[in-house]
Amino acid sequence: MPKESLDPETKIRDKTAKELGSIRRRRTNDNKSFLSSKEDLVLFGGIVYAGIFGLLLFAMSSGMVGNTTSIDHQASTTFLDIGDECEEITEEPWMHIFPDTDRELFSIAGHNLPLGTAVLNYTILEIHTESEIVVSSEETTRAVAGEGETAAGRASHRATYSELEAGHYNLILRIAVYNDSDLQNATIVEGGEQISKEIMFEIEEKEKAFDFLPFVSSETIRDIRITDQGARSCWGVQDLGDWGYLLMGAELGGGRETAMLTGGSAGIPAWWMAFVSLSLSVVSLMVLYPITYKVYHQEADDMLSRSHIARLVEDTITNTATRLQIDIDWELYKIEPRELSIDIMVPYKNTDGTFSDNRDVRAEVLKEILDEFAIFRVFKPVQLTVRTIGGGHDIDFDSGVGVGSAGMDSEQSEQDYTSFFSELHTLSVVEDEVRDSLDLFFTRRSDVNLEGAVVTSDDRVIFVSVIYYPTQRFAFFRFKKTTDQIQDELYQYISQRNADLLGSQELIIKTRNQVSTLADRSGAGRIEQSGSDDERVVAIAKQDGLGGKMLQTKFIGNALSTVEYMANEKRDFINRWGFWGLIAFVWIPFMASGVLVGAMLGLLSRMNFTRVLLATGLGGVAASVTWAYTAEGIVKVMHQYKLEAVIPLVIIVFILLTVFHMRSTKMRRQTELFEDTLLDNFHADVQAKYGEN
Repeated sequence: MPKESLDPETKIRDKTAKELGSIRRRRTNDNKSFLSSKEDLVLFGGIVYAGIFGLLLFAMSSGMVGNTTSIDHQASTTFLDIGDECEEITEEPWMHIFPDTDRELFSIAGHNLPLGTAVLNYTILEIHTESEIVVSSEETTRAVAGEGETAAGRASHRATYSELEAGHYNLILRIAVYNDSDLQNATIVEGGEQISKEIMFEIEEKEKAFDFLPFVSSETIRDIRITDQGARSCWGVQDLGDWGYLLMGAELGGGRETAMLTGGSAGIPAWWMAFVSLSLSVVSLMVLYPITYKVYHQEADDMLSRSHIARLVEDTITNTATRLQIDIDWELYKIEPRELSIDIMVPYKNTDGTFSDNRDVRAEVLKEILDEFAIFRVFKPVQLTVRTIGGGHDIDFDSGVGVGSAGMDSEQSEQDYTSFFSELHTLSVVEDEVRDSLDLFFTRRSDVNLEGAVVTSDDRVIFVSVIYYPTQRFAFFRFKKTTDQIQDELYQYISQRNADLLGSQELIIKTRNQVSTLADRSGAGRIEQSGSDDERVVAIAKQDGLGGKMLQTKFIGNALSTVEYMANEKRDFINRWGFWGLIAFVWIPFMASGVLVGAMLGLLSRMNFTRVLLATGLGGVAASVTWAYTAEGIVKVMHQYKLEAVIPLVIIVFILLTVFHMRSTKMRRQTELFEDTLLDNFHADVQAKYGEN
């Protein structure tokens, strides 16, 4: 008998049962409409902002709003731009020049050019005390596209300085637009008169910093520094739109720091870099965080205590045992809600009415527990062990040997059952008809094949055990029908085809998909396994909705579990410094930091939704603004001290340390999750009571 009475009136009087009933009613009747909670409002705002931001970038980069420079010009006159006021370009042609230090060349381009053939001519002069000497010159032509076409009004080229020696230089760029590519017979188009721009720069050659280190080569490094380029040209809307995509890609691929350094080296206005970075933070924080919050968050009144979980599991096992007609040994039954998992050990005996083997009992019990946990939003891993004990533990449900005879003693079973089943298999008309029905059922289907089947019967039941496998390629991923669906279809087919023969006998169908897993049979949302041992697995209740399914994918689920474990390890620190700690975590450029990771840490620490949103938002603003407005200075310092070769090595070291830390944390979690002490005690108790079985 279970530890607590099964009488319904007694359950109502029981305090724990009452509380579980109240929580269940709140959970099952929770039919809140969208936008009825603060997280829904934040999610809606995030979706709206993401749409507006995406449309803005598309309109800007496609030229739908023209290529005016007035926006950058207006920003340069405010506190948003800490530099000098940029040179506004209205509808007049203008030029842009910026260095690419990695490839040792200048990117040169003309903008707002009229339709025609652009002639780009650049000259590099070496500056001496009293004269200037031409050291490089090149002229090329580019077709200028008309309005509405790709790269409309633009022509670009490159001016290399890789062959230049250290010294001071002057770069002069001239652009004119002609009406024909045959320049000898062409004329300058209206608005295509020659325009020019020049910048002064210096090339320095220095020994690489830290060249005394064994892994740093001692070769000479060349650095370029713009000494006089006058007021910067204001950026056009179309160019800012194009760079918006590039900055987003750089931030998503390499982090905020990579994006800012990339934009800073290209001379992108700091206010635009900050805007793009902040927009990404807003989208990830206001869309992904509310989804995660809705899936994982529980109100304090709805959280289950250890006693709640123990009572819920016991009631669930009791109901499942009644349905499967198995007897639970409650004296040996164990449950232990741990920090990482809920460990459940169920010893049971087969009865005359048991028609499920140990594997199916395990799947059924786990399925019922996970279904209940899904209602109560308990998403802690469940480690379930079921063990058959006493007489009848050796029944073979695939062959039918011993089915329905669990109540017999072993001697009687050994003496009688072979001839009994042999006679049934050869002489029973009902069994023959059922076998024919099985053959027809699978012959007429193209999606599944019959792998093996056993039909046995007595005066009470007809027991059918079937193993099938899907015929689809990659059936593990593509075959959608569940074992229960196949079982129901087979039951209906056999019942209808043999209605006149079955009579008072009960038809019991047991099906098994040859390629199914414990996750399939139990309906688990996610499974974690200890090495290759299928007996040591933990299952997590399935989460509803797109957000829940996304969070239970293998990659995100494993990452989230590891982050949760780290948060649990530092729970005291997070609880003490939570709000300000989150701001610092998002602001300071740690590996894998950011608004979304910070929000997840706040959620796992059970911080208030609004406080998490505020802390990560402030940290994200501080990080974006700090990096955007210091990127240009960082680039200059890097080049000044010749750190180009050292920085990649430092980044690689940090990446390796991060990977090692994540792997070691995951291994520590796995070791703790699959700790054996409780399981060993359970098996020892079973052996002490029943001996080896």
